[in-house]
Amino acid sequence: MVAMLLLIVAEFAWRRAGRGYDLRAALASFGVAIGQAAIRPVTGIATLAILQAAHGWAPFRLPVDDWRTWAAGFFAVEFTYYWFHRASHQIRWMWATHAVHHSTRELILPSAIRLGWTEFFSLGWLFFAALALAGFPPVVIGVLLGLNLIYQFPLHTEAIARLGPLEWVLNTPSHHRAHHSSDAAYLDCNFGGVTIIFDRLFGTFRAEPVGGGLTYGLVKPVNSNNPLLIALHEWGRMFSDMVAARGFAARLRIAIGRP
Repeated sequence: MVAMLLLIVAEFAWRRAGRGYDLRAALASFGVAIGQAAIRPVTGIATLAILQAAHGWAPFRLPVDDWRTWAAGFFAVEFTYYWFHRASHQIRWMWATHAVHHSTRELILPSAIRLGWTEFFSLGWLFFAALALAGFPPVVIGVLLGLNLIYQFPLHTEAIARLGPLEWVLNTPSHHRAHHSSDAAYLDCNFGGVTIIFDRLFGTFRAEPVGGGLTYGLVKPVNSNNPLLIALHEWGRMFSDMVAARGFAARLRIAIGRP
């Protein structure tokens, strides 16, 4: 936590000396993060209970004290995270939570902690419950997913240029800048967590344009720094569209269709 705060301060000084820094937006990200931190213990316990139940139903269980479980778990979690993240962009019910993370118009380190409050309600845990059902211990899933998310924190910056040959294998700040772009050519790309391998395999990789110039944020921006509005705006838009639609089938199409 201390290291993260020091990096945020260093980036603030770097940007203030050059391209500027939206301090109000950064503070809004901290506000969203505080709300998420208050909700996370409850949803975390519920998710852990689901993973434990799924693991109990697994036809076989991998040993938690075997290094091969952790090695296989790294790639299994990365693969699952890729599809979870991709679905969060392509299924509106899941996007209602994930849109919070993409709502900032600057790609700065506080953007990394601008996370939705409603992930449990969006059913993202289903992807990781499948891993528990496949035999991976919940502690392996939880630890590796936590490390995956920590790795992504320093990706949310313009201060780090391309990283040479590492760009072929790892998810880097350059790749993540393309992911956060709202420009039409870069929507729905670069979903990897630690690696960029699955994006290259499944055709969702896009390289950041030389010279930058990307536009960050949402296609339909949230013109507010109110954490409550940031956290719930897309749910409001989606439910409004569902109410206006006629019939259950039309409403279901809105919920599970593309954003």
